[in-house]
Amino acid sequence: MFIDFLLDRFLQKKGNDAIIWQEKEYSYTWLLERIEHWQNIIIQENATKGSVVILEADFSPNSVSLLLALIENGCIVVPLTSTIEAKKKEFIEIGQGEIIFQIDEKDNVKINKLANRAEHSLYQKLREKNNPGLVLFSSGSTGKSKAAVHDFANLLKKFHIKRHDLRTLTFLLFDHIGGIDTMLYSLSNGSCIITVDNRSPENVCRIIEKFNVEVLPVTPTFLNLLILSQAYNKYNLSSLKYITYGTEVMPEVTLKKTAEIFPDVTILQKYGTSEVGTLRSKSKSSESLWVKVGGEGFKTRIVDGILHIKAVSAMLGYLNAPSPFTDDGWFITGDSVVQKGDYIRFLGRKSEIINVGGEKVYPSQVENTIQDIDNIAEVISNRTAYIKYYHVGGFPQTAMSAGIKYFSSSYIYGGFNINYYDNIYLDLNPDRRTEEAVANYSPDYPDRDLVLDQE
Repeated sequence: MFIDFLLDRFLQKKGNDAIIWQEKEYSYTWLLERIEHWQNIIIQENATKGSVVILEADFSPNSVSLLLALIENGCIVVPLTSTIEAKKKEFIEIGQGEIIFQIDEKDNVKINKLANRAEHSLYQKLREKNNPGLVLFSSGSTGKSKAAVHDFANLLKKFHIKRHDLRTLTFLLFDHIGGIDTMLYSLSNGSCIITVDNRSPENVCRIIEKFNVEVLPVTPTFLNLLILSQAYNKYNLSSLKYITYGTEVMPEVTLKKTAEIFPDVTILQKYGTSEVGTLRSKSKSSESLWVKVGGEGFKTRIVDGILHIKAVSAMLGYLNAPSPFTDDGWFITGDSVVQKGDYIRFLGRKSEIINVGGEKVYPSQVENTIQDIDNIAEVISNRTAYIKYYHVGGFPQTAMSAGIKYFSSSYIYGGFNINYYDNIYLDLNPDRRTEEAVANYSPDYPDRDLVLDQE
């Protein structure tokens, strides 16, 4: 019912590879049979329509087939991965999980009933519509993690339209909106998803070469590591057609270096949130941070420099927080943007702005400045540079501002401000902070500090 359109496409591709896991191929025929297997197990375990199911896993043959079976059965799925181990108990309680399927690194499945009763009003809404659900937890980087409840039927709508058949690596996690989107996009087009348990640059490049990966969806942080590791020089990555990036602001320096390394690859910026899903996007060029976002089912607007989104696929609400939507249904993302025609550029989270002497600075601007320091990438790629606890060059460590303003009843006014900045350091040279730089100096050598100190 809910995934009939997917099952039809799987039948059309039944001789093709659907999943590569631990470097072994699993066909669409296998996937179809495994979905049917899990549907029978779900019935045996009494995971009825509207039951809240914790699915603890990463991408694997069983996790993918079980997720699809749970959707078809009308269950409400709460995917969790090992990355949230410290918060797992809390997340299960917030999600009110009633049954848990735990899939280990060998793809073995363990099933247990839980004592919780899922009675949240948002769950009741899903049950009234007889629709499956999805619960995604935010990272909690700006506070407590929030549990977003989605109607899975709404999330599936955009995948009814057939698009491009491309072999795609599942880099983003199983419990992340980007990871779920990558999986559904690929399977809805009869493509092959290639999974990785080790997401290091070396291993990712090896897998790209071995399995002819065409789409690499990653984060700017990973691209930084890839650039520094130079692992791309060790493998044949000519199969790559697209590199997509998202989840955090991309430093301009990183994007330009990536475009230089992969001149024949189209580099695309993606955007989505746990609350509204993933929007369609189009970058101005591979080297540009300007991007169009939207697509069918999405509307966007910018209010006071903050991006707002209205979406068909928007969540029903949070399990553990007030609704973030305006009265007319717009989601205030908290992402600061600037606009140029149809394109926007993301600056960062409004909550992360650094105020330096009255000037607003985003962390991405600081990071971009650091990465643009001459030779820093070359130094780090060949040696280890120890720059922790040093100061960012060009920014005052002490800043004060004072002022007086006068307004009279006769509309005469005046005023003055005094700004004070101190402890402004020069950009550090990372080459002087390596083990090699001080190898011949003992800790008590009188000139050792001249090498290491930042002026």
